[in-house]
Amino acid sequence: MKQARRLDNAPPYLFVEIEENIKKALARGVDVINLGIGDPDLPTPYFVVRKMAEAIKNPNYHIYPEYDGCLEFRCAVAEHYKKRFGVDLDPETEVVALLGSKEGIAHIFFALVNEGDFTLVPDPEYPVYELATALTGGVPYHMPLTKENGFFPDLSAIPKEVIKRAKILFVNYPNNPTGAVANLEQYQKLVDFGLEHDIVVCNDNAYSEFTFDGIKAPSILNAVNAKDIAVEFHSFSKSYNMTGWRLGFAVGNREAISKLKKMKNNIDSGVFTAIQIAGIEALRGCEKFVEGMRKIYARRREIAINELQKLGFEFEIPKGTFYFWIKVPEGFTSKSFTDMLLEKTGVVVAPGSGYGEYGEGYIRISLTISDERLKEAFERIRKLGL
Repeated sequence: MKQARRLDNAPPYLFVEIEENIKKALARGVDVINLGIGDPDLPTPYFVVRKMAEAIKNPNYHIYPEYDGCLEFRCAVAEHYKKRFGVDLDPETEVVALLGSKEGIAHIFFALVNEGDFTLVPDPEYPVYELATALTGGVPYHMPLTKENGFFPDLSAIPKEVIKRAKILFVNYPNNPTGAVANLEQYQKLVDFGLEHDIVVCNDNAYSEFTFDGIKAPSILNAVNAKDIAVEFHSFSKSYNMTGWRLGFAVGNREAISKLKKMKNNIDSGVFTAIQIAGIEALRGCEKFVEGMRKIYARRREIAINELQKLGFEFEIPKGTFYFWIKVPEGFTSKSFTDMLLEKTGVVVAPGSGYGEYGEGYIRISLTISDERLKEAFERIRKLGL
């Protein structure tokens, strides 16, 4: 069977490939330690699960949900934004519920990008930005994120002819995979750029609650006039250990949100209301839980820092997220080092090349694993004698 031409430009999804490699290793009897995927190892808060168990029994929630998300959920999002970021949102026009932020991120490209339009995307990047560009027929312009530029795009380096045809600019702070955190001044530069050139600026803020060393991540909507051009995406997956629940939201510029709603309303039928009710419980009652998770990741971060330094790896200490961005040893590519680790140690890491051209020569590891298994992974790598 022939596939649609749009799929010809879409490479296999990185994490599907990683999962396939894990399955093959497990089938061979390998004791796999998975540092490759950012899937929290700890459970969803019990009171969120309890609320879901209650809500699922309500027959009023067994019918089609509201397309934009139930009003109570959207109001809870607005309350959360006011409390956490000091940003006012209209729940009617500036908030929409998502089937996880990945879905909303993909759909906003379809809502804003025509064939031949440029998209301004970071490199390295969360692969969905690239895939969505390819599926819409857009042309990606890669903004390098390097140690030298502090893992923040140099907007002045973007050619004028690219800017003229660009419809969307995507960033992701706190950043996956580099661990960088944008400050308000940097967000202001992005917003000013978007306003000057009529380019919608999107921030994927899935890791807002996981920052370290006294840093507190702002929202791009904290920038002056941000709601005139910016949209921000959030996920329940990381903050509340709810990756399997598929719940998120987008907030910000009402015109862009309206276009995103129009796209979604013609493709999906919204989020199961019972899940939204559980999400409200998370937004309103998880502050202590999130603080506890932050402490756990901070502890694992210290383990990784100490072990990586002892092993002699070159890396940047992450300011946020639960990832480390690590240079591979001399003589290896990202993929050859990743393959060698799995073959000889059973340790799975993500190849940096899967995040773009500027990811080549790096690997990403995730801290979503117990302290004991994390230490064991480093011990296995140590025995390689690299």
